[in-house]
Amino acid sequence: MKAVIADDEPLLAKHLKARLAVLWPQLEIVGIAANGIEARDMIQELRPDIAFLDIRMPGLTGLEVVQTLSPEARRACRVVFVTAYDEFAVQAFEREAVDYLLKPVADDRLQSAIERLQRAASAGVQSDAQSDAQSDDLLLRLQALLPKAAEHLRWVRASVGNDVRLVATDEICYFQATDKYTAVFTPDAELLIRTSIKELLEQLDPEQFWQVHRGTLVNAKQIVSARHDALGRVSLKLRDRKEAVAVSRGHAHLFRQM
Repeated sequence: MKAVIADDEPLLAKHLKARLAVLWPQLEIVGIAANGIEARDMIQELRPDIAFLDIRMPGLTGLEVVQTLSPEARRACRVVFVTAYDEFAVQAFEREAVDYLLKPVADDRLQSAIERLQRAASAGVQSDAQSDAQSDDLLLRLQALLPKAAEHLRWVRASVGNDVRLVATDEICYFQATDKYTAVFTPDAELLIRTSIKELLEQLDPEQFWQVHRGTLVNAKQIVSARHDALGRVSLKLRDRKEAVAVSRGHAHLFRQM
């Protein structure tokens, strides 16, 4: 069987591919899409048996990807949605009988989804056992159940000497608490802000900025790899910074499979 993965977070897509290789080695991953439009085109062209689709992606959401597929591609592909939403949303998905994986994907839940997919394949069950009209109605109801995207912090005002610089959060590699301030590390500078790590946690997008230490938040898009030493300590290599970022023991589980 063939599958595609669609997630705008490369690290999460890589993690899912790695766990599938361990838990279902016979499954061939034929493509990884970074946004909804790529996912739709990939499914149309490659005709995979399975698509693991992130719900929130640039271009098209996972639900919109399914809605815009041709009837033939839709019948040929069984979809597993990947979501970062809370328990309420997950229960809504369960009531609607749509397969899903909750981020970060746990091995036991992934194994359960794999077994369900294998049973469906053995029984010859198509992903759209319902009529197209029923399937469209299901997707629309799921769309309505999803919480609206929160408005997260997009800019911070940081001090540079006597000047104040406006920095886009996408440009920030990581935040680190200091004695009185919070240091903001960009690819080419170290700036200071008065906002605490606790306050930043409440304002930043939790899918983009991960807490890896009591006083450190890292932009997940910057993470290249995780290094594990002989004592079990973990440090992160970032794309645009030379220094490694330490991960506390309490957050090391986030990088166990890296």
